[in-house]
Amino acid sequence: MDVKTKRRTAAENDDAGEDLVIATLIANGDDVGPLVRHAFEMGRPEGLFHQLNYVLKKKEAEIEEMCKTHYEEFILAVDELRGVLVDAEELKSELQVDNLKLQQVGSTLLVNLEELLESYSIKKNLTAAVKMSKNCIQALELCVKCNTHISEGQFYPALKTLDLLEKSHIQNIPVKALKMAIEGRIPVIKLHIEKQVCSQVNEWMVHIRSSAKDIGQTAIGRTATVRQRDEEMLEQQRKAEEVGDLVYTLDAEEFDEDSVLEFDLTPLYRACHIHDCLGIREKFREYYYTNRLLQLNSDLEISSAQPFVESYQTFFAQIAGFFIVEDRVLRTAGGLLVADQAETMWETAVNKMTSVLEEQFSCMESATHLLLVKDYVTLLGSTLRQYGYEIGTLLDVLDSSCDKYHRLLLEECRQQIVDVLGNDSYDQMMIKKESDYENAVLSFNLQTLDSMPAFPYVAPFSSMVPDACRIVRSFIKGSVDYLSYGIHTNFFDLVRKYLDKFLIDVINVTLLDTVNSGNISVPQVMQVAANITVLERACDFFIRNAAQLCGIPVRSVERPQATLTAKVVLKTSRDAAYIALLNLVNTKLDEFMTLTESINWTPEETNEHGNDYIHEVIIYLDSILSTAQQILPLDAMYKVGSGVFEHISNTIVAAFSSDSIKRFNANAVINIEYDLQIIENFADERFYSAGLGEIYTEGSFKSCFVEARQLINLLLSSQPENFMNPVIRDKSYYALDYKKVAAICDKFKDSPDGIFGSLANKSAKQSARKKSMDALKKRLKDFN
Repeated sequence: MDVKTKRRTAAENDDAGEDLVIATLIANGDDVGPLVRHAFEMGRPEGLFHQLNYVLKKKEAEIEEMCKTHYEEFILAVDELRGVLVDAEELKSELQVDNLKLQQVGSTLLVNLEELLESYSIKKNLTAAVKMSKNCIQALELCVKCNTHISEGQFYPALKTLDLLEKSHIQNIPVKALKMAIEGRIPVIKLHIEKQVCSQVNEWMVHIRSSAKDIGQTAIGRTATVRQRDEEMLEQQRKAEEVGDLVYTLDAEEFDEDSVLEFDLTPLYRACHIHDCLGIREKFREYYYTNRLLQLNSDLEISSAQPFVESYQTFFAQIAGFFIVEDRVLRTAGGLLVADQAETMWETAVNKMTSVLEEQFSCMESATHLLLVKDYVTLLGSTLRQYGYEIGTLLDVLDSSCDKYHRLLLEECRQQIVDVLGNDSYDQMMIKKESDYENAVLSFNLQTLDSMPAFPYVAPFSSMVPDACRIVRSFIKGSVDYLSYGIHTNFFDLVRKYLDKFLIDVINVTLLDTVNSGNISVPQVMQVAANITVLERACDFFIRNAAQLCGIPVRSVERPQATLTAKVVLKTSRDAAYIALLNLVNTKLDEFMTLTESINWTPEETNEHGNDYIHEVIIYLDSILSTAQQILPLDAMYKVGSGVFEHISNTIVAAFSSDSIKRFNANAVINIEYDLQIIENFADERFYSAGLGEIYTEGSFKSCFVEARQLINLLLSSQPENFMNPVIRDKSYYALDYKKVAAICDKFKDSPDGIFGSLANKSAKQSARKKSMDALKKRLKDFN
């Protein structure tokens, strides 16, 4: 075999092998895609086509072989198919006949079907119409219900109905016109409800404003009741303290605020809820706040048609009622009023009240009016403080008027004191029964006896003392009343300051003016001095009374440093009254003792009964000292008696020293000596009869005449030159002054007729005495 033949044979074998591969893949139903892709990728598609043609030929051969095998069966099948075709034609004919019959029968049914469909459509439309009607009826029923609620004023149910209509029914209304009508009316209805609710709120505001005064008066009255109860408890405690029975009790009484202060906020709550439902709560809050602020500003206006002292209670009660209502609104209205708004309204009210009080207080000229207003303002403050309002500014205004109030109170009490002194008889007070004694003496601790005296009882003071004590007590009460419940918790020092001022500037000054007026007699001055002594003792009662009213322990004011300055001042004034008394008595004595004019300084005879003036002096002093013994305390009587008798001694010595007396003789000296004996005996008798001897043991009233007595003794001495002897002078003439003695001795010129003894020895005695007197005169001249 040649080479080409071998190659061809090999190629055919290769192709046959490949054809078998493809044929196997196709027979197995495997994917030949990868093989096809590979052939094209290798650039040998012709081989692939050859293989496919090979497979095709092989399959055709298989089909042809198959056909040859089954040919007879195929012929039989075709014959059977033709038979089936004939049967089909027969069946078609039968079907056409049956169809014709069916068409004939179904035409009637078709008509009925069309009628049935039409009826079904009508039913469907009717059902839809009924449903639409029901929706419309439900919506209209809700509209009617809403109208009914509105007409009955039941706005919340009306709003709930509108809300139900909007959310659940209005979108189901099929009638556009009806739907649009309802949608258009809903805002109008809501606006109508809003206006009606605001109208009701306005009516409530008018009503609550008219009720605010009663609300405020009720609340302030309750505060006043509590205050009065507390004061009564304190008073009981004071009385228990006075008797030493210290029993502390706590009387707790419950007050139900809501039961006392009943006012209806239902319209306001309803309005809040309805505005919440409308979604305009903030708008309503602003509306409420604005209108209430306008009402407050109107309430804060003072009417000029009525005096403030007649209208202040109404004014403050109205304000109290306003803020009590606002406190309830703040706490219960669910945020309708916020704390900042309430605070703003309160600050507005406080500023206005402060301005009004300052203006009115500046115009008031009555302490009573000022106290009444102050008391009511403190009650207002105490009432509103319970609701959390700050009242410090109001109390500051009251405190700033404290000085004016006490100035007015001082003036009113000054006039009362002046009237009391003007109506006083300056006679010792006669007390006829025990009740009068308790009212005039015991109630002010003026008693000097440990037990009840026998009646009628003559008090050591006149009627002005208990009257003045009552005025002082009322002044203390007025001062404490004003300072109570203010910014000062411990105001005793202030009360003591004003009490001191009253006692010093009013009572003390008025008494001194009375004493120094010149229109008062000596017994009256005595009585005033005695009254001052009693008032000085009453200062202890005044300070204790002030302490009790201020609520501090009495023992705390019993210390020396807690005493009143007025006590010292009154003591000084008492001494001034004694001086004035002495001046009056001495002035009267000077009228009697005009020695330079009323007596003969060169008499020829002596008068052992004394000169006439001395008897007038004795009569006058007897009446004065008798009165003093009844009125004045013993120390005062001693001072007065000593001053009077010392003045008489000085007057006698001054008469000898007077320039109008140029000469006097021994008879004049003897007569003056008789006068001196008479007055000395009277003074001694008065000293011991008054009981002064038991107290003042050093010497009696007689010692007040020491200068006059030593002068007379010197002038009547047989050896007057002994005056120059230091030992004798210190013992017998220590009260005499050299110059006075020298001047008086120069005037002493005895008459030629001797008076120093009998006719037998007169010349010797006269000569010796005259020599001694001349020697004294010479030595005094040399000494000077």
